[in-house]
Amino acid sequence: MSDNAAELMALCKRRGFIYPSFEIYGGVAGMYDYGPLGCILKNNIVEAWRHIYKGREGFIEIDSETVNPRDVFKASGHLDNFSDLITYCTKCQAPFRADHMVKEFIDNPDVLSPKELEEAFVKYGVKCPECGGELGPVDEFNLMFKTYIGPGSARIGYMRPETAQGIFVNYTNLYRYNRERLPLGVLQTGRSYRNEIAPRQGMIRMREFNQMEVELFVDPEDKDWARFKDIENESLDLIPNTTLQLTTMTVKEAVEKGVIANRVLAYFVYTTKQLLTTLGIDPKRLRFREHEKDEMAHYAADCWDAEVLLSYGWTEIVGIADRGSWDLSRHAQFSGQDMTHFKKYDVPKEVEMDKVKAKNKALGPRFKGKAKDVAAAIESSKPEDVKDGKLVVIVDGESIELDGESFEVVHVKEKIAGDRVIPHVIEPSHGLDRIFYSVLEHAYDHDDKEDYTVLHLAPVVAPIKVGVFPLMEKDGLDDVAKQIYDDIHRSNAEAYYDGSGTIGKRYARMDEIGTPWCITVDYETVEDGPNRGTVTIRDRDSKEQKRIKIDDVKNIIDRLLSGSDFATI
Repeated sequence: MSDNAAELMALCKRRGFIYPSFEIYGGVAGMYDYGPLGCILKNNIVEAWRHIYKGREGFIEIDSETVNPRDVFKASGHLDNFSDLITYCTKCQAPFRADHMVKEFIDNPDVLSPKELEEAFVKYGVKCPECGGELGPVDEFNLMFKTYIGPGSARIGYMRPETAQGIFVNYTNLYRYNRERLPLGVLQTGRSYRNEIAPRQGMIRMREFNQMEVELFVDPEDKDWARFKDIENESLDLIPNTTLQLTTMTVKEAVEKGVIANRVLAYFVYTTKQLLTTLGIDPKRLRFREHEKDEMAHYAADCWDAEVLLSYGWTEIVGIADRGSWDLSRHAQFSGQDMTHFKKYDVPKEVEMDKVKAKNKALGPRFKGKAKDVAAAIESSKPEDVKDGKLVVIVDGESIELDGESFEVVHVKEKIAGDRVIPHVIEPSHGLDRIFYSVLEHAYDHDDKEDYTVLHLAPVVAPIKVGVFPLMEKDGLDDVAKQIYDDIHRSNAEAYYDGSGTIGKRYARMDEIGTPWCITVDYETVEDGPNRGTVTIRDRDSKEQKRIKIDDVKNIIDRLLSGSDFATI
């Protein structure tokens, strides 16, 4: 950890942003608790995200379970593909994530095979950082936490490694809620769990973490976005996987040159930039890097990472992926449920086709009460699903193999009003904890000479908006200050009353936690004279001070929170 990161983490603990979890028992790597100020800052980030996706885009929100049955992750591919490569020291048995051991020698080492990593250990003389021992063989390690649903080992479950699957398994419910229309945007925020091998980067790599994920279901043949024209001339700093070189271009150019695959993906890449800069991420330390082909997740057709420059180096904090039809196709296959969208034609078409038809007379005696559901499953199948005269359907989670006595493939001529397609998914997935830490690090400013720290937090995320001080806690100054505090706090702007210590020390305390403005009640406020009924307001970043009327305080704070410049009030 760099000195800058260590100093920031110390400040976060001292001032109540974050605490190491279970510290009294020695702590657990990769786990942190949010303190009082951290909770407010985290919630402010979530609300800014909601403001864009619920407010501007009109997406809907759900809250799904964190424990999922095994079937969900078999369908999603996480059981087979969600692994990191692990190596153990042959001497002290300490575990390490294998690709991280060679990252100072190789760019993108996470694309290397186990054999290539083992060869790199030898080539670069990589040893155990704990004891200097030799590193052992490289193996796969699945990152999901396993559990059981119900007593004993009744049903295997897993803690979700992402919030996304809760949206996908609810697609049919959400599709009906949206009156069977696309596009359909759904968002969810909550906890996810990954059993990281050796987390060593503070809040950047955690075992229990918070996500803000958006799943946008779109027509696979219509990847356009109505508001694209509003942002098409805005710029993005991009690293395409074709050149691996940083280039700046407009959003429109990125699509027209084929750098970003489609307008929907490009729109939400730029939307991510809008959100992050609003939260206080320095645009000069923000870029978007496209995953290399052998780096793509098992579900991704394309993916761009929003990376920010931190003391740890360039770090991913948001991934914007085109997941194609992977998720809905897989869940339809494993559950037997229809996860399509009916795309209506402008004019009905007459077509000839092969269809799978159920032989209902044969199904009744064999399946009895299930016959209707089996028939529906048969007739939702496609002719290509028939293999060697057999058809497998899934009904109520049960796999049923059928032969020619139960179905037939017939050639028909039909007039159809539309076609059923599997929606594609565009997913902006935000790592809330990583964004939280990045906002803090980009705001952190320590003057070594003065030994003075300021967090230049954007007002939208600052946990305390206004500090309110009486010059002295007597002579009625404290009463006036407390009334101002109450008026601000009740208007949903977090305020903090502080009457102890010198004014300079109180300013320093507020600067250190990122409070944008401080109000001081002094003797001029209560004594006769031209400044009676006025207070001093101080701006954190410019250190400028102005006198304003007490009656105007709430209105001025509202204006400042809406983006007005301090110099104009």
